[in-house]
Amino acid sequence: MFIDALGLVSNAQAFGAAAVSTNAIDLGDVTPKREIGTGEPLGFGFVVTTAGTVAPSKIEIISATDAALTAGILSHGERTIPLAETVVGAAFFIPLPQGTPTQRYLGIRVTTAAGTISGTSWLTGHQLFSLLAKSYPKNYAV
Repeated sequence: MFIDALGLVSNAQAFGAAAVSTNAIDLGDVTPKREIGTGEPLGFGFVVTTAGTVAPSKIEIISATDAALTAGILSHGERTIPLAETVVGAAFFIPLPQGTPTQRYLGIRVTTAAGTISGTSWLTGHQLFSLLAKSYPKNYAV
């Protein structure tokens, strides 16, 4: 799978207590504010690169008024992943509600009650996130 570097917000990043992605997507400072996801559904893909160690992990899509994702934070969507599912290679999609008005910078925040988890995350269209597809055996022989 190809990942557009401009949509990549974390690359094999270790997340602890309440860490934000190392990068943010700059949506520009325009009036009226852009509503991300109007039209084609969008969200963030997250692939676990180092398994969770102690507790479940909550992944949130956030926007902020600064590129460091520390000021004026708004949460737009979240998903809690049980510890048993945070294995290396596990892939998750966190949808961004359509028509969501955001702050200027968009990224993710990962919160764990204890321990750490590492992952790679990027902005993608829902139908493009094919990592969640499952293959099943055919019921015939050739």
